[in-house]
Amino acid sequence: MALGAAPNDPAEPLPARARASLLGPWGWFGAFVLLSLGAWFALAWLRYPSDRTPEGAYLRVVTAVNRGRAEDFFAYLETRAQHACFTIRDYRKRSRERVLAAYPEPERTRLAALYEEEAATPDGPQLFALFAKRRGWLTQLRRDMSGIAHVERRAERASIETVRGTRYPLRIREENGIWGLTLFTAELVAEAERAARDFELIERASLDYEREKQIGR
Repeated sequence: MALGAAPNDPAEPLPARARASLLGPWGWFGAFVLLSLGAWFALAWLRYPSDRTPEGAYLRVVTAVNRGRAEDFFAYLETRAQHACFTIRDYRKRSRERVLAAYPEPERTRLAALYEEEAATPDGPQLFALFAKRRGWLTQLRRDMSGIAHVERRAERASIETVRGTRYPLRIREENGIWGLTLFTAELVAEAERAARDFELIERASLDYEREKQIGR
């Protein structure tokens, strides 16, 4: 005991035996459990397949779906689907700007509101998340996704078959070697083409409205 210290003085260091007794059997058990969990997570992380494999890409999609965050697996869509998302966002933004600048009422308000949600998305991942929510893609994936039963790979394409019998097609992205789902490509590409056509119509109509204004002056 330190000189002048009271028997229960908190400033006095506890003997090693006393410190150990504070943990007790349950304290040591808890510490063991925490260390075991940490070791398990570390091992799982080290053994997590690379996203340069179909299995690794699929598991990352599953993780994002379980979190309810479609934007988190945007990186695991095939390239055409990604490009389509950026295209939709860009054309809707340009269409809305032209409508606000040149269209008369009531068409200006109607079309501006129609394009607002897609035009306001900051980037491709957020646009994809918007469509995933709007079209129920997350709900579909959450219902159908399960563990991997079989992987079939041929050149740049692969197919994941789950234990529930659902198949998920993937294609390798040549620019970085990551595998991406092709499940939503057709819908997104069709929507991008529609957005491009809409912009062409809006641009022509905007030029007509602007000419009419010039003549009216």
